[in-house]
Amino acid sequence: MVVPSLKLQDLIEEIRGAKTQAQEREVIQKECAHIRASFRDGDPLHRHRQLAKLLYVHMLGYPAHFGQMECLKLIASPRFTDKRVGYLGAMLLLDERQDAHLLITNSIKNDLSQGIQAVQGLALCTLSTVGSAEMCRDLATEVEKLLLQPSSYVRKKAVLTAVHMIRKVPELSNIFLPPCSQLLHECHHGILLGTITLIMELCERNPAALKHFRKVVPQLVQILRTLVTTGYSVEHSVSGVSDPFLQVQILRLLRILGQNHEESSETMNDLLAQVATNTDTSRNAGNAVLFETVLTIMDIRAAAGLRVLAVNILGRFLLNNDRNIRYVALTSLLRMVQSDHSAVQRHRPTVVECLREPDASLSRRALELSLALVNSSNVRAMTQELQSFLESCPPDLRADCASGILLAAERFAPTKRWHIDTILRVLTTAGTHVRDDAVANLTQLIGGAQELHAYSVRRLYSALADDISQQPLVQVAAWCIGEYGDLLLEGACEETEPLQVEEEKVLALLEKVLQSHMSLPATRGYALTALMKLSTRLRGDNNRIRQVVSIYGSCLDVELQQRAVEYNMLFWKYDHMRAAILEKMPLVERGGTQDEEAKESKEAQLSEAALVATEPQASKLLDLLDLLDGTSGAAQPPPALEPSPGGTLVHLLDLPCVSPAPASIPNLRVFEREGLQLNLSFVRPPGTPALLLITVTAINTSGADVTHFVCQAAVPKSFQLQLQAPSGDTVPAQGGLPMTQLLRILNPNKAPLRLKLRLTYNHFGQSVQEIFEVNNLPVETWQ
Repeated sequence: MVVPSLKLQDLIEEIRGAKTQAQEREVIQKECAHIRASFRDGDPLHRHRQLAKLLYVHMLGYPAHFGQMECLKLIASPRFTDKRVGYLGAMLLLDERQDAHLLITNSIKNDLSQGIQAVQGLALCTLSTVGSAEMCRDLATEVEKLLLQPSSYVRKKAVLTAVHMIRKVPELSNIFLPPCSQLLHECHHGILLGTITLIMELCERNPAALKHFRKVVPQLVQILRTLVTTGYSVEHSVSGVSDPFLQVQILRLLRILGQNHEESSETMNDLLAQVATNTDTSRNAGNAVLFETVLTIMDIRAAAGLRVLAVNILGRFLLNNDRNIRYVALTSLLRMVQSDHSAVQRHRPTVVECLREPDASLSRRALELSLALVNSSNVRAMTQELQSFLESCPPDLRADCASGILLAAERFAPTKRWHIDTILRVLTTAGTHVRDDAVANLTQLIGGAQELHAYSVRRLYSALADDISQQPLVQVAAWCIGEYGDLLLEGACEETEPLQVEEEKVLALLEKVLQSHMSLPATRGYALTALMKLSTRLRGDNNRIRQVVSIYGSCLDVELQQRAVEYNMLFWKYDHMRAAILEKMPLVERGGTQDEEAKESKEAQLSEAALVATEPQASKLLDLLDLLDGTSGAAQPPPALEPSPGGTLVHLLDLPCVSPAPASIPNLRVFEREGLQLNLSFVRPPGTPALLLITVTAINTSGADVTHFVCQAAVPKSFQLQLQAPSGDTVPAQGGLPMTQLLRILNPNKAPLRLKLRLTYNHFGQSVQEIFEVNNLPVETWQ
């Protein structure tokens, strides 16, 4: 006997009437017990009612897995009321991770061939929701037959199911190619919209389909022209725009078909110009159509005038009151700035105005675009605007803004003096947010501008006297005072206001830097070295400098203590050599070969030391991945770095070391799938031939972003591997900014290198994992 239970409506009212969560749980537990008892008794007449109540409980977040098999029974029932609830339960309770969903394959196949529209619609909805790859392969033929059925209701659902099948199993593309060409002649809105979506999926996953559907570009152009001029139907218009959803889908399909194809692009040029000029921009629907038009113009081989029109549309978007529209306009202009730089330049004042947006995402996009617009002709005006923004921008944007200004000044500086003034202003405003190489770049710039030594040291001395909290500024000022302190005391500089500086004030200022709690250890090192160099540049007694240096001979900081001890030795033991050792730094050509090679040699030594220090972590990573079996015994320790003759003196004066130029190694493409490419580039630093630096570059030329991208690597145990952090985990679509990651491999035995890579990422809505071995590395990487 079936235990009596509540009706669905009564259950809903009782649950809503519960005053506490405990009362709600009590009602649901009691009713679930009645439902379980009914299922056990096998009451066929009331099974669909019990399952309907269970589905409501499931939607509230309570467990309902015990109703899965009841769904299968209801689907197999000949009654429509049972099938309706059974298919609904299957869509809610089943998914690909459970084997039970495969049991409904035969029932769906039978219902698809019944000829009853309502039942076919239920089966197609369920298949497009929970259909796995196996189910799609088994039922693809039945869905193809339904694509040409007389009923528009069934055809619409069959098209959407075909879209799901192509996403799950791309190799089924050939089955759905012939019906798509016929479906393009449909007048039904839903069928046409679904067909356009299906063709997009086919073209993105099958090059043969892309070639096939380029023949229908004139037909698509005619459909879109009809939408723009005469409209589709009043019921599908939104805010006066004729069927914007269909227009957007057709524009996206035209964008795919026109990429890298001259003939298709010429066919759609006139239409795109018509859409861009006739679409109403007073409503959001019109803006959506216009934005898709701009994206299509950007991606196809459009005429030059059409691209200028697209840029002007984005310029109008920047004046819109909607922040979302301004954001997409800034993002799109940033993509076009490389190909249409002059057209984007016309909207520079509007872009600069967007820097003052209170919205952080808008101001960040405006900053990126403003930096991209800087060139040799506008560098003065743009830098002034960016410096004004730097003074008031949010803290999270200061680092990007400061680095961007420094890079722009380095590339487009009209004069050396302007370049120095620009960097000084950035260091004064946001010194703690600049890049690590800003200090080295400025010192090299000042050292190479001999005519500006007196000007630079006076500007830096004044800035240091005003503020000692900006550490990069303090470091540059200390270096400059130490090198050119004699020019500071002479007072002969026509480019600055007269400044009377006394020796005692200079020494007191450097002592203040040494004693300040805000000074970093590196800053104190700069100040101590500056004091030491002033001992040969000042005309007074050096007793004060000797006292300060001797005090820091017992400093807790090892680096500072070492410097002080070495300087004390110069005073007491090698005083006759002090003037020669502490001479001014020699001029080094900016970007010279000697300087670059010295930097590479230094980086290589640091990299090798880092590899030795991180050996346990690298071993743990290899054990975790277990991608390569060890082909030799335990890893041998790397060779120790041999100190070069005169190394102490070079370390003391930070003089560059000359190294041979590295040999060029050809790049290698190791992976390509659905538009995602993985390339390897190699560098062997000349100072450490056992070290190999591999840069992994991921490029995405497909139409969808690659997200959650992770690259892991493994090498045999005779090697040592260190993986640096990647530049990101998303590879943008359409050839956007590539993702890079650095691998450092130490090969002390010069054995042939084998590399195994594991890639995991999401692409086109699917999770992908690839494991492959790279055995064809160039011999230059290990010999």
